[in-house]
Amino acid sequence: MDGHHEARPAVKVCGLTQAERIGEACALGASYVGFVFFPPSPRALTPEQAAELAEAVKPPVKMVGVFVDAADEWIDHVLSWVPLDVLQLHGHESPARVRALATRTGCRVMKALRIEEKADLESIAPYAEAADMLLFDAKPPRDAGWPGGHGLPFDWTLLEGLRLPVPWALAGGLTAGNLEAAVRLVRPPLVDVSSGIEERPGIKDPAKLQAFLKEAARLRAADVAGEGANP
Repeated sequence: MDGHHEARPAVKVCGLTQAERIGEACALGASYVGFVFFPPSPRALTPEQAAELAEAVKPPVKMVGVFVDAADEWIDHVLSWVPLDVLQLHGHESPARVRALATRTGCRVMKALRIEEKADLESIAPYAEAADMLLFDAKPPRDAGWPGGHGLPFDWTLLEGLRLPVPWALAGGLTAGNLEAAVRLVRPPLVDVSSGIEERPGIKDPAKLQAFLKEAARLRAADVAGEGANP
C-alpha cells in the first residue's frame, strides 16, 4: 500500500441489481458497488439497467464494472451509459491489455486473479505492475459458465504476509461469519462480497448485507484501535 495506514477492510459489494440494496450498501459504509456486464452471469445488467441503478449510488462510493475478456466496443458502450470509476477484469486479460484499458478509458483497472495453489502466486508480479488494483478470488468450478460469484473460498493462508505496491481485494466465499478470520489472517485492504449475502444469485438479502457491512465496520474500528495491526 502507500505508506500511511488506512483502516481495513474497506468493502466492495458486487453483483448488485436492486436500487434499494445499493442505497443500503452506501448508507452502511461500502466503499465500492459492483455491476456485472457479462451476460452469462445471473447478476448481469444491461448498460441501460446499470445507468438507472447508478442514480442510487451516493458519493464517495465508487462504481465498479465487471467485465470478462470484453472487447473495447462493449466497454465503450457501457461507459457511454454508466460513469464507472473502476473496470474489474475477471477474464484472461494480459498485463498489457490491463494497462492499455487503463490508459484508453481513464478508469482505474482492477485485475482479478484466481488462486488455488502456491504456483498461482507467480502471476501476481506482472499484474501488480500493470493494474491499479488486484483482486484475489477462488478458481470457479470447472463446469461453471462464469468466473466469479460462486461462494467458494480458497486457502487464504497462501496470501499470508502479502505485500503489494497496489491496493488489493480478497474475494471468494466471504460472509459476515468468516470475515473476521479472513481479515485477521491476511489483512486485506479491501474485501469483495457477492454470493455470501444473497437470497439467490443477483438478489441480495438485506439482513445479510447489513450484517456483513456492520461486521466490516467493527473490524475497521478495531484496526484503528490497533487490535488488528501487524506487530
